[in-house]
Amino acid sequence: MTVSLTMYDTPRLGSISPTTGLPVPPLYPVHIAGAGVEPRVFAQVERELPPGGGIPAYRGGRKKGGRSFLLWADEGRAQPLARLVTQSADGHRMTYQVLDAAGQIIGTIARRKAFKGGGLRARWTVSQAGGPDVVGYKGRLFWWGFCWLLSPLLPFALVGAVLGNGDLPRAPRRVRWRADGRMVMEHKPSAKAVLLHVPGLDPRVGAALVALLASYGGWYRTSWDDQKE
Repeated sequence: MTVSLTMYDTPRLGSISPTTGLPVPPLYPVHIAGAGVEPRVFAQVERELPPGGGIPAYRGGRKKGGRSFLLWADEGRAQPLARLVTQSADGHRMTYQVLDAAGQIIGTIARRKAFKGGGLRARWTVSQAGGPDVVGYKGRLFWWGFCWLLSPLLPFALVGAVLGNGDLPRAPRRVRWRADGRMVMEHKPSAKAVLLHVPGLDPRVGAALVALLASYGGWYRTSWDDQKE
């Protein structure tokens, strides 16, 4: 009963607003597929810019972990689906809330950077309203150790990981979330997808999660929400 939510880095080309004459921000589609689900575009994602601050203010806030996304059910931005907002961010631990179209909290996503708080791997915790917390770690310790030992640039990569967002380029990136010893969700970076392995998981939270994970592309690449335009 696995359901996949996939977000690609290539956005739908933005149009020109007939009201302002300015380019409309691009939308990034999230596709849904799986058993019992009609394959389709489930959500259209865009970054939500702060009023009055625009792109520079958003990019400045995201350096400490701040994120803000709007999820639409349609390309015309007429039907709001969900929204991801930052509850707290200090550069090391970040907590995000997923809100429904009415502004009610339907999920919480927390990220702890690697090498912070005693952890060697980035930790992601996802909570859904009425459900248990599920915890996932980026990569497996064995593959992290294997990757580090073989890397000729290990000292530089470690410095970059500590000073940057806690990630290493070309390092293990898969995240598996478990609850009571059972894997309930999985992030497959190679497929740019989040897999929901058990029924009852809200796909709106999954869509917000896949967009959030894609925004942490590492210091060696520009993430979709960090564009200068």
